[in-house]
Amino acid sequence: MKRCARVMTFWVALLIAQLLVLPAWAIEMAPDRLVDKTVREVLDIIKQDEALRNGDKEKMLDLIEIKVLPHFDFNRMTRLAMGKHWSDATTEQQQTIVNEFRTLLIRTYSNALTTYRDETVKVNPVANLGDKSDTTVRTIVFQKQGREPVPIDYSMEKSPDGWKVYDVTVAGVSLVTNYRGSFSSQIRRGGVDGLIKTLADKNRSLEGK
Repeated sequence: MKRCARVMTFWVALLIAQLLVLPAWAIEMAPDRLVDKTVREVLDIIKQDEALRNGDKEKMLDLIEIKVLPHFDFNRMTRLAMGKHWSDATTEQQQTIVNEFRTLLIRTYSNALTTYRDETVKVNPVANLGDKSDTTVRTIVFQKQGREPVPIDYSMEKSPDGWKVYDVTVAGVSLVTNYRGSFSSQIRRGGVDGLIKTLADKNRSLEGK
């Protein structure tokens, strides 16, 4: 489970980085083509940027803070992670949790991006997309040193601003479902305010790393 969590962390980080380089015309692309194109671009960026390859976390964090937010649906991700407890929170609490969860993901995955070591990705085409506004882009990550390939599925929804990611599933483990379990446990122990405090404390601990 720990290995799966590490793999999930890295490849969600990679997807975040992929979205850093989306041009304006990208919102018109099909989701599978969008992922395929940006995967290739971001891998080239990481390979060529010495600062990122050497673990410049501040540079990565700055890029993500500026570029990633328009391309991830953090509101939907947070609602899904909260599950039935979403309606227990006030509007102000909901917004605070969205902000803290977004910060947690950005800081966690910007740190994880520094572990990239020349893995490759195959993006499978989405069949019969038609007029659907929700789909899953399935990819396979080929690791080095003879390790087994890892399937990564991106749940995406079409919005007026283009396709947005709202969940990532790595080797059968959903990011949203994984957080839903921990969020539920924290709310049972300390209520919604307890969850907010836990997220804020975690973000403070990551800030200096």
